[in-house]
Amino acid sequence: MISTSVRLLRLAALLSARPSWTCAELAERMEVTDRTVRRDIARLRELGYGVESDPGPWGGYRLSVGTRVPPLVLDDEESLAVAVGLREAALSGVLGSDQAALSALLKLRQVLPPRIADRLGEMDAAFVHTPRSQERQIAPGMLLELATVCRRGERVRLSYRDRRDRGTVRDVDPYRLVRAGRRWYLVGQDVARGEWRTFRADRVEQVRSTGHAAKLVDPPDPVLLVSRGIAGGAYPIYATVRLPLPQDQALRLVPATVGTHAPDGPDATVVEIGGPDPDRLAAYLLSLGTSLQVLTPRAVRVALLRRMRELFEVNGGGQLPS
Repeated sequence: MISTSVRLLRLAALLSARPSWTCAELAERMEVTDRTVRRDIARLRELGYGVESDPGPWGGYRLSVGTRVPPLVLDDEESLAVAVGLREAALSGVLGSDQAALSALLKLRQVLPPRIADRLGEMDAAFVHTPRSQERQIAPGMLLELATVCRRGERVRLSYRDRRDRGTVRDVDPYRLVRAGRRWYLVGQDVARGEWRTFRADRVEQVRSTGHAAKLVDPPDPVLLVSRGIAGGAYPIYATVRLPLPQDQALRLVPATVGTHAPDGPDATVVEIGGPDPDRLAAYLLSLGTSLQVLTPRAVRVALLRRMRELFEVNGGGQLPS
């Protein structure tokens, strides 16, 4: 005879499988008496399942939307499907907030039976996604491993490739994973340098446990740290521009992933923007479609004036004053 808890899980699974069951049908499928079915239905209700019933010999039982979230019962194939769906949602950003999908996937993987976890690992190894814009991709397994060490608060040793593609090994106290654009970033404290850093997750080659707890003292805003790191990337030239806009409006025009912002009084913002050369920086500034002042450097100011003069001349406006 199966235990009561196992029988209740089977009953919950049956009720989830189709809109309605009669008492006799449930008793036959579970190989128990009608009385046992009624008793188990009462227990499910006590656990928070909203089970509705219709009176009479032809009445039946059905699940309704309850006021509490009861335990979810999934078979092997359903568990695998949910895990794959959550993984793809986290990687693609289709839900907008990837953290919820990643957190749910971590919780699910912790309770998956080994046979299902092994199948999911096999799928991770077999699936290949088409690269976007030739960007390096992060393996789903690595993403989950980094999320796990953030959740556990465990110091790790990263085998990491820097922006020059040089291999390095760093001890890191992991804090948060942040998604920006199409990339994931690990925010953590570099133990040797004593500094908060961002690490591109797709450049992490291996994560090893050190057996020590992470020491997170005065952690920063992880999203802001990543945004500043992206905006302050290694560009050969930077322009400092004054926008006649409050900082909140300037951030909507020039995202934090593109420039670093500082208020200049209540109605203006100074933004530093990096670029590959003065001409392309000038093109970006023109694309903003707003009044602005290039404070530095002179090369960007000259390139901006040249582009404006060319547009003016093409449109029959004669010469702009120097």
